[in-house]
Amino acid sequence: MNKFHNTKAGKIFDVVNIIFLSILGLLMVLPFIYVVAGSFATEHEIASRSFFLWPREFSLESYKYIFSTSTFIRSLLITIGVTVVGTIIQLFCTFTFAYPLSRRHLKGRKLLLNMVIFAMLFSGGMIPTFLVVKNLGLIDSYWALILPIAINPFNLMIIKNFFQEMPIELEESAKMDGCTEIGILWRIVLPLSKPVIATFTLFYAVGIWNDFMSGLLYINDSAKWPIQLLLRQITMSSNAANALANMDPNYIPPEQGLKFAVIIVATLPILIFYPFLQKHFAKGMLIGSVKG
Repeated sequence: MNKFHNTKAGKIFDVVNIIFLSILGLLMVLPFIYVVAGSFATEHEIASRSFFLWPREFSLESYKYIFSTSTFIRSLLITIGVTVVGTIIQLFCTFTFAYPLSRRHLKGRKLLLNMVIFAMLFSGGMIPTFLVVKNLGLIDSYWALILPIAINPFNLMIIKNFFQEMPIELEESAKMDGCTEIGILWRIVLPLSKPVIATFTLFYAVGIWNDFMSGLLYINDSAKWPIQLLLRQITMSSNAANALANMDPNYIPPEQGLKFAVIIVATLPILIFYPFLQKHFAKGMLIGSVKG
């Protein structure tokens, strides 16, 4: 493979590949940069310039407005709370279910695996899920945003396979020291699973944070809307200020800049969260375990 890259054809391929990927990256990044620039621009500049990457005059009016409204702050705190609690519950349910399934001596293991695979291939659908949530009395409850997605069968199978590949010597040595199954999971398996925990923590957190459909289906009270539902209301509304219900009716905020600012604030927490877990992705699956 290295010999190919040293040839003339290989160098041409590398140049074309870099140019293509750079253009593709710019097409993805430029709209986001425009939204960031628009959130700091004045309303007149947004209306007069169809596209720009740097505002001529910086303005913080949009951010001052959204952080002065109780509606946006409440929605943001709701989303943060649901994301934190939901991620913890998803990790707990997934790992505590995946570990027993990875033990080959577990009675009824094949039946449970078949049930998980069936749930992974065939879902009940939107209407049956809504009826279950409704009959459980979870409509307009924050638990409706968490419990229906507490376990992802596909992720469960990935984690189960990860646990299953761990050396059996680890479990045997722990049992010789008098460790229980729960102790093995807590003291040995989970410390060796930091890359997996970090990866699925990010996946679950991003999934819950960006979950729009659950709020649309199960939350009727606008006072309990998560940030994604409020974001939809603001971007689709002809008057974003009315959607945020500011306490000062005489103040007229920037309309388009307000929408841009809400999008940035709703996206920024996940962008900040990413770098702290990204370093774990490339690590080995069995860091610190025995060899041979």
